[in-house]
Amino acid sequence: MRTCVALLAFASFTVTLPAETPLREQAEKALRRGAEFFRKEVAVEGSYLWEYSEDLAKREGEGVATATQGWVQPPGTPSVGSALLTAYEATGDRFYLDAARETACALVRGQIMSGGWHYTIEFDEKSRKKKAYRDGGSPKGRNTTTLDDDTTQAALRFLLQMDQALGFKDEKIHECLGYALECLLKAQYPNGAWPQGYDEFPDPAKFPVKKASYPETWSRTYPGHQNYWHRYTLNDSALPDIIGAMLDAERVWGDPKAGEKANALARKCRAAAEKAGDFLLMAQMPEPQPAWAQQYDFDMQPAWARKFEPPSVTGGESFDAMRVLMRLYRETGQRKYLDPIPRALDYFRRSRLPDGRLARFYELKTNKPLYFTKDYQLTYDDGDMPTHYAFKVGNPTESVAREYEQLAKLDPAALKKSAKPAPPKAGPALIAEVKKAIAAQDARGRWVEGGGLKYHRPKDETARIISCATFIHHVQTLSRYLAAERAAEKR
Repeated sequence: MRTCVALLAFASFTVTLPAETPLREQAEKALRRGAEFFRKEVAVEGSYLWEYSEDLAKREGEGVATATQGWVQPPGTPSVGSALLTAYEATGDRFYLDAARETACALVRGQIMSGGWHYTIEFDEKSRKKKAYRDGGSPKGRNTTTLDDDTTQAALRFLLQMDQALGFKDEKIHECLGYALECLLKAQYPNGAWPQGYDEFPDPAKFPVKKASYPETWSRTYPGHQNYWHRYTLNDSALPDIIGAMLDAERVWGDPKAGEKANALARKCRAAAEKAGDFLLMAQMPEPQPAWAQQYDFDMQPAWARKFEPPSVTGGESFDAMRVLMRLYRETGQRKYLDPIPRALDYFRRSRLPDGRLARFYELKTNKPLYFTKDYQLTYDDGDMPTHYAFKVGNPTESVAREYEQLAKLDPAALKKSAKPAPPKAGPALIAEVKKAIAAQDARGRWVEGGGLKYHRPKDETARIISCATFIHHVQTLSRYLAAERAAEKR
């Protein structure tokens, strides 16, 4: 009898235990909570910065920001908007589409008269007069479109995604995109390059098309900035990022649903991307250093940019050039975009440093690694380098070589097919990341982490922050998982 009573008591106890919430439901709730917090508490008229103190009182992008500013440079406004749009695509929940649309509208308000975006967007009406915003700005205000650090390019990519998601029916977003693309096409130099930034369009007659060459001599001391941002720029992946944005524009606006005017502009964007690829072919330095420079003057010779960026061949941006040339080959099937790569790879194999890395800068012709002292004196010695800049970089030679070899074997007809992504799957690694994201979120939907605010230091004592990069990572992780779950239902 006692045994029966005990069993009944145990049975009663087990029945009352709540069932564990399925992971999918937990992921859906975490995604919604996180997005709601960001949309309602963090956003400034749909825009975002980089990092915030836990109480949101202090905020910054690549510099201290005010409560009326957004940041365009990733991981700012367009990066957050793209993550929200990914959440919509994964769930079908219009909440995320509406949130992403608000972010797109913030970028529309941030567009300047030269067609693109500067690093920041100001929403204070009085302060807006200091820039040449198309909406509420002043023609006398700052009108520099920046292509540095993926700024305008990131805005374009997200707005293209948004325009497509809305069926090309939001007139303001669609018009903003068209204006931006038209201006970027006008800003392209005759040889296919773009500057790092511009506030006016080049006169083609003043910029003859030339192949890259070595200068007879060059100054070992910094000559001043000399408006280097107007020159032909690869620095920080500026040109590859523009090529990518142009190819995205051709893909999205090539849709007949976008309209005839958009279709015509899409074809121009495709031609501009190919022309930029042709520039990269011309910009490859001759032997003995068949790679690329960060920056070229209008004679197509490597040139100074900032005081720690000398005329040189670069072990950094050269790989961005090779990767985008391979993308152009995938898009076009034109072998000429692959032809420069073997020479460049061989060059970097013989240029590796003793520790296996590469120098960011190699002296022209001698190929000696170049460095700077902390007081910015050019030197061959790596013993006193500034810490804010990578004068030594990783060596991706063999990974790029493998990608090249795989591409080179493919028939051009198979290129597009080979580039299609695999359908999402919720494997153990992704599930582990999802659980981490859920566990890291607090009851308000925040992902708060330890850390300080870089641009408020050294006196600032902030110890916990809210990061847009972290938000984006978790939203993308949760969205990938939910997309995989939906895909599994259909299989």
